[in-house]
Amino acid sequence: MDLHHRIGVNKINVVRPEGELDLMTAPRLRTLLRRGHSRAAGPPRVIVDLGAVTFMDCSALRELCAAQNWAVEQGGWLRVVHAHRGIAILLKATRLTGRFPRYASVRDARCDQMANCSP
Repeated sequence: MDLHHRIGVNKINVVRPEGELDLMTAPRLRTLLRRGHSRAAGPPRVIVDLGAVTFMDCSALRELCAAQNWAVEQGGWLRVVHAHRGIAILLKATRLTGRFPRYASVRDARCDQMANCSP
């Protein structure tokens, strides 16, 4: 798995993992989801772009849930960009579609414009 991180517009952290997100890569994902945030920068705002993820299991979902809890506790948010059918099925099967609504692009996530169609 490759992981990319950048600070985007308005100090929004954009995390873009590539490849498989599973039990072996979840610890690296956890670290990346909180990287670059300091309390002085304000509440954490994180966009996770899963567009290059080829496989994801529940261990990655656990990390997304933990990161979202952390962000919300700090007064921020975490949004997920995805189009892969497998990710949509995983979110539906785990009843997390309400917690992680689908955004079609990083731009849409930044503007809080949810996708209105299933992948």
